[in-house]
Amino acid sequence: MAAARASLGRILPESSILFLCDLQEKFRPSVAFFPQIVSVAARMLKVARLLGVPAVLTEQYPQGLGPTVPELGAQGLRPVSKTCFSMVPSLQQELDSRPQLRSVLLCGIETQVCIMNTALDLLDRGLQVHVVVDACSSRSQVDRLVALARMRQSGAFLSTSESLILQLVRDAAHPQFKEIQKIIKEPVPDSGLLGLFQGQNSS
Repeated sequence: MAAARASLGRILPESSILFLCDLQEKFRPSVAFFPQIVSVAARMLKVARLLGVPAVLTEQYPQGLGPTVPELGAQGLRPVSKTCFSMVPSLQQELDSRPQLRSVLLCGIETQVCIMNTALDLLDRGLQVHVVVDACSSRSQVDRLVALARMRQSGAFLSTSESLILQLVRDAAHPQFKEIQKIIKEPVPDSGLLGLFQGQNSS
């Protein structure tokens, strides 16, 4: 029964972590829907802080690609610098220090590179991966769409930010629900997903 429940992809705050991947200045002009992706990732971070879900932040070669954008609201998080196209090698110690960890909520860029490789590495460790689809993007929307499909084929769960937030809260009687309700009442910015999936279905 335990294995069957695990395959459903349920998430709990005490066994989850939020990964924020490479939301840096130099990607701003080239990644599609960059402001919208950052806005949703910031929403996930606010909720994680309210629910006590730990969060980690990486920066890809920050000397060349710049710092994390301020609107993410990640002040207080220490960015982990990396050159690998996966977050996992740089975060091995963080992962090893959390034996209770079951689920990783994954936001950032680019979907077909660091997000996909991070997802595969996490799946290889036996962790559940929840890709926050409205908080991930790429320069190419073809790359974005195919990478999402590839991750789903490999066993990752694709979810929207609101779906994951409400899974974490679980109950309107939660003491933080009113604060979280204020966050999710703000409209989620359009990041082109509907067009992506409609195009997939019509082909």
